[in-house]
Amino acid sequence: MHRYSGGDRLLVLLIVALAGIGFLILVGPVLVVLVTSFTSSRALRFPPPGLTLQWYRDLFDPVRSAQIHVAAGNSLLVAALTAIVSTALATAAALAIARSRAGWARLAEGGFMAPLVLPGIAFGLAALMFFSWLRLPPSLALLVAGHAMIAAPFALRTVGAAAAGLDPALEESSAALGAGPWRTFRRVTLPLIMPGVAAGAFLAFVSSLDNVPVSLFLASAQTDMLPIRLWGMMETALDVRVAAASGVLVAVAFILLLVMDRAVGLARRMSG
Repeated sequence: MHRYSGGDRLLVLLIVALAGIGFLILVGPVLVVLVTSFTSSRALRFPPPGLTLQWYRDLFDPVRSAQIHVAAGNSLLVAALTAIVSTALATAAALAIARSRAGWARLAEGGFMAPLVLPGIAFGLAALMFFSWLRLPPSLALLVAGHAMIAAPFALRTVGAAAAGLDPALEESSAALGAGPWRTFRRVTLPLIMPGVAAGAFLAFVSSLDNVPVSLFLASAQTDMLPIRLWGMMETALDVRVAAASGVLVAVAFILLLVMDRAVGLARRMSG
């Protein structure tokens, strides 16, 4: 049996303590929100004086929470369209970058990843100024375009990993058998990279659903978004339905994460 020296034990304890602190920082706020969503108090308060399901009933009430439902519908629609647009762009970019050894490919990859480096507020303001310069009024299409700029790098990461592992000989064999570029892509390339495409679409969807900076600058009264609606409710009344809505989002995201990890190995593709 391996015996640890005093210094080794101290190092192990330090690593365990740091891991525990990191886990508490990451998971602690989520647990606080979940517990608060069941509070019997009429305002956001932790620890709760009692537990009740009242706020979840109010959240799903079509009359009391009509504005929340409209904002949630807008957010889901924008997130779905963003996932489609950003994944299509990321797939085309990933295949072009994977097939090229030229210097421009690395520059293009860096350009696609640039939105992740910029502060969200700065990017949202820049998007607003750019669309204003083009004299385009706030609309659903502009929201999707703004969200797609942020979501595309997430999709590019997973699709790029799948495209990099694609054997060029398979596409060459398809072309040699008489298949055109589109048929080769549809029957050979796309099925092989589909796990990466599905994982990228999921990441794009989640990042769009939670995108506050771009929504803050590009949303209008007709395109009210769920994060902005919840933020306004918390600022004005500390409405406990905000915690209930957060609980629903956490539960849905967790379930989707498990499904995607089981279906396409999401965790492995994000770390690959």
